[in-house]
Amino acid sequence: MIVVGLTGGIGSGKTSVLQLFINKGIPVYIADIEAKKLMHSSQEIKDKVCATFGKESYVNEQLNRAYLAKQVFGNPKKLEQLNAIVHPHVHQHFLEFKSVQTSPFIVYENAILFENGSDALCDYIITVTAPVETRIKRVTQRDGVNSKQVKERMQHQWDDVLKIKKSDFVIQNIDWETTSKTTNILYKKLLKISKSEKS
Repeated sequence: MIVVGLTGGIGSGKTSVLQLFINKGIPVYIADIEAKKLMHSSQEIKDKVCATFGKESYVNEQLNRAYLAKQVFGNPKKLEQLNAIVHPHVHQHFLEFKSVQTSPFIVYENAILFENGSDALCDYIITVTAPVETRIKRVTQRDGVNSKQVKERMQHQWDDVLKIKKSDFVIQNIDWETTSKTTNILYKKLLKISKSEKS
């Protein structure tokens, strides 16, 4: 089965593009959501997070998001430590998800696909892009934050130029009608690829 990685910087609109694949019945794995679930359900993750960041990381067995966010925000080393704890579990969980799918291809969505090496799980990669100013505007309106805060978040992600170089397909998400058409063409192309690889 073909695994199609889908990534894009904050505000690029990758979640909207992902929804188009969902609408077509393609199974999707959203790494960030699954990582959060695993951080609540895996005792091994809980133990390692508490050992690394302190017992305050969990309150009444529930993840203390605010505390943990404070620990890793603006601290690349600590963020790397957290990813090193959670990522291997997400990797294994994804392989289990993949093993029970029957679709021609599946989509693995991850905002930091390249940054944490998850591109190794993918056969093809789509990067969703948009101009920086457009992305900042989208996020400030969506999250109620200022442009400085958005730029700080962007610093934790690879530049689009780097992502595009390592991608097989690029969707420029500026005008939604064009994005929808491009995604539909890409969907058909991926179906053809999956059929040819099966035969």
